[in-house]
Amino acid sequence: MKIMIRLLIACLAMAAGTVFAADPLVITRGTDRAIPIAVVPFGLSGAASLPEDPARIIGNDLHNSGFFNPLAREHMISMPARPDEIIYRDWRAVGAQYLLIGEMASQADGRVQIRYHLLNVTSEQQVHAGTVTGTVQQLRDLAHHIADQAHEKITGIKGAFSTRLLFVTASGPVSDRRYTLYRADYDGARAVTLLQSREPILSPTYAPDGQRIAYVSFEQKRPRIYVQQVETGQREQVTNFEGLNGAPAWSPDSSKLAFVLSKDGNPEIYVMEMASRQVRRVTNHMAIDTEPFWGKDGHTLYFTSDRSGRPQIYRASINGGEAQRVTFSGNYNANPKLSADEKTLVMIHRQDGYKVFKVAAQDLQRGTLRILSDTSLDESPTVAPNGSMVIYATRQQGKGVLMLTSLNGRVRTVLPGIEGEIREPSWSPFLN
Repeated sequence: MKIMIRLLIACLAMAAGTVFAADPLVITRGTDRAIPIAVVPFGLSGAASLPEDPARIIGNDLHNSGFFNPLAREHMISMPARPDEIIYRDWRAVGAQYLLIGEMASQADGRVQIRYHLLNVTSEQQVHAGTVTGTVQQLRDLAHHIADQAHEKITGIKGAFSTRLLFVTASGPVSDRRYTLYRADYDGARAVTLLQSREPILSPTYAPDGQRIAYVSFEQKRPRIYVQQVETGQREQVTNFEGLNGAPAWSPDSSKLAFVLSKDGNPEIYVMEMASRQVRRVTNHMAIDTEPFWGKDGHTLYFTSDRSGRPQIYRASINGGEAQRVTFSGNYNANPKLSADEKTLVMIHRQDGYKVFKVAAQDLQRGTLRILSDTSLDESPTVAPNGSMVIYATRQQGKGVLMLTSLNGRVRTVLPGIEGEIREPSWSPFLN
C-alpha cells in the first residue's frame, strides 16, 4: 500500500515525456534593490541574558521576505535605544533607509517588555512605535510581531512572520520507519509534534480558521483523510472510500473540503460539505485529476490533470462547466498554489528539454513564467498567506530539507531541520 503514496504524481510524471526547447528563464537573486534597513541590537535592562536575540530574529524575518536588505552588524555605527539619540546623517552614510531600534526590560513578574521605534532615515521621521510584552518563552513571538509591523508599515503588505508551518518527517530505517507531523514557526523553529505514526502521513493543510488541519494517514494500511483540532489533538476520520483518498484542501470559509477519490474507478476531484458530510463530484474525465486548490471566491478549484496528454494545471467551478487549462509552458506543471492576490500561480514545473523539477511562478495576467528555485527534485510548494514567500521540499546532500524562497527571487535559504527526511510543508493562514 505504501507504493500508493506517490502514485498519482508518479503517473503524471511518467506521462510527461521529454521534448526539447529553449532554456528556461531563471531568477537568481532578483534585480530590484531590496530596502536597506538597520535592525539595531536591542538594549537590555533588568535581566542578565535572554535565550535569543530578538533583533536578529527580526532581521532574519525581514530578509526572508525578499523586500529588505538588513545591514550587517559590523556596519552598525551606533546602538541607539531612543529616537532622540540618533544621528541620521551617519546612518544615511552607511546606506540605511530605515532604522529599527528598541530596548528590553525585565519586569517583576519575569516577563519581558520590548519598546521599539521604526524610523525613516531619509525623512528623519518616525514611521511606527510600539510596546510588546510576553514571557521569555514568547520572545520569538514578540520578535515576529515586531517584524510583521515593520513589514506592513514600510511595504503596505501584512507581514507573515507570526504564522505557522506544518511539515512531516520520516526517520529511522525502512524496516522501522516513523512518521511525525509537526507544527513550527514559519521559519522551522520551535517544532511541536502533532501526530506520530508508523505509517505515512501526507498532505497536511491548515483550515483558514486556523483551528483545524486535514491530512492523509495510512494508519489503516490504506489512505484516509483525517481532520484534527490543532490545540486539543482531537481528530476524526472524514473519508473511508475505496481506493485513493488524498490531497485534502479547505475552502476559503472552512466549510468545505476538496479532495481526490478513485472510488468510481478514476482519480477525480470531489467536495465535501463539512457540516453535513455530503460529498459531490466536481470533475468527470478519463484523465487523472488531483491536487485541488481553492480560489478566493470559494467556487473555483485549480487542479493538476493530464487530460491534455501531459500534467498541466486547470481550473473549474465546483458548480459545473468545462475545465479551463491555465499552464502551457513546459512539459510538466503540477501542485498549484495561488498567491494572496491571485495574480501569481506557484507550481512544480519541468521545462521542455529538462528532467529536473523546480518551483516556478506564473503571472496569471501576463502568462510569463519564472523559475524560483535553484535546486532540483522540488515538490510540495506552499505560499505564505501574504504571498511574499514560498516554502517547498527538496533534497540537499542526499537529505530531504525545506527551502524558503521569496516570491521575487531575491532570497533562498534552507530552513533549520530536525532529525529525519523533511517533506510536505504547508503554511498556516494569518493567525490572530
